[in-house]
Amino acid sequence: MRGRGKHMGKERGRKERLINYELLRIIAMLMVITLHYLSHTGMLLTAGGEGGSSRVLGMLTESFCIVAVNVYVLISGYFLSEAGFKIKRVLILVCQVLFYAILIPLIMTGAGLSANGGEEGIYGLIQYVFPLQTEHYWFAASYVYLYLFTPLLNIAVKGMGKRQLQITIGGLLLLFCGWKSIVPVHFVMDRAGYDFGWFLCVYLVAAYIRRYGCRLIQDAKRAWGLYVGSALLIFAMGTGLYMINRRTGQFAYYMEVPYHYNFVFCLLGAVGLFGAFRYVRIPEGRWKRLICRLSPLTFGVYLFHEHIDIRNEWTGWIEDFIGPVAQTGIGGFILHLCLSVFAVYIAGSFIDGIRLNIFRFVGRYLENTKIAGAIRKLDGEW
Repeated sequence: MRGRGKHMGKERGRKERLINYELLRIIAMLMVITLHYLSHTGMLLTAGGEGGSSRVLGMLTESFCIVAVNVYVLISGYFLSEAGFKIKRVLILVCQVLFYAILIPLIMTGAGLSANGGEEGIYGLIQYVFPLQTEHYWFAASYVYLYLFTPLLNIAVKGMGKRQLQITIGGLLLLFCGWKSIVPVHFVMDRAGYDFGWFLCVYLVAAYIRRYGCRLIQDAKRAWGLYVGSALLIFAMGTGLYMINRRTGQFAYYMEVPYHYNFVFCLLGAVGLFGAFRYVRIPEGRWKRLICRLSPLTFGVYLFHEHIDIRNEWTGWIEDFIGPVAQTGIGGFILHLCLSVFAVYIAGSFIDGIRLNIFRFVGRYLENTKIAGAIRKLDGEW
């Protein structure tokens, strides 16, 4: 009985941590929307641009949110590194991307709205039909390619010793993250973390944490300290370089580097926030049920508001209702930000809830077909 009780306690703890990370997935998506809001509304300090308290606050907000993409990949890597590869999962991801890429312009055109946010002509059409290959959604493309490589990555991680994995990750981080973080010039091959190569690095970091842990996040205090400290250092560098640029005209490129996904403090901050949520406890009840319902919809929120016909328009649509953010002052800026972010998140979740029910209905219809049987057979190989 003792052994069984101990095992059940571990199972409860595993489920609790899973809910914690599902909450973190939701928070990461809210951060992503916030980043896009700040960029599209011009509420950030830019080289040669205007200053002001609202833009400084925007920079501080961005400094705490810039870890979101790395956090999302860390969550995926932490769980996928111990999970089996599924062809079904790939197909669902691709179909989900196509659902938004193709249907949104059709619906907008039917409603009399302009749907020409992409390129004109044949390439504009291709962006809808081949959204992954054209990087219509850069994150979705990088994530799908990463998932296709997970069988190889997982075999490599499990076949390596701890020291071998440390050396491998260290070399990759030096190449993708280390040099660019300290050298104030733009390397031709550096894509600021907006690519599959960087996602691979973050995935391996997550796999290492899953297998061996990490001293930097071995308790809640250290983990939160790493996140907050990294965010404040990003903010200090960004604003400091902005002031230097205003006086000298120098470092126009380098002042953007602290806000690149493959900047060293952006990665460390993401590891800190990811580790901190291991110690978050969510009580039973309505909040836990709400998290379970909202978490599967987060990817759809991204696909909705980052569609090529919507990404540059949604902040303007919101301003038509509540006014331009530039005229609101600090208090108004905070309110405008919160209303905009939550409006997009709620709308995106509602739409993806409809998509999810459609997929479930179609899935039940296809469950006993030969195609579904073939997919299950392929999944059995893994």
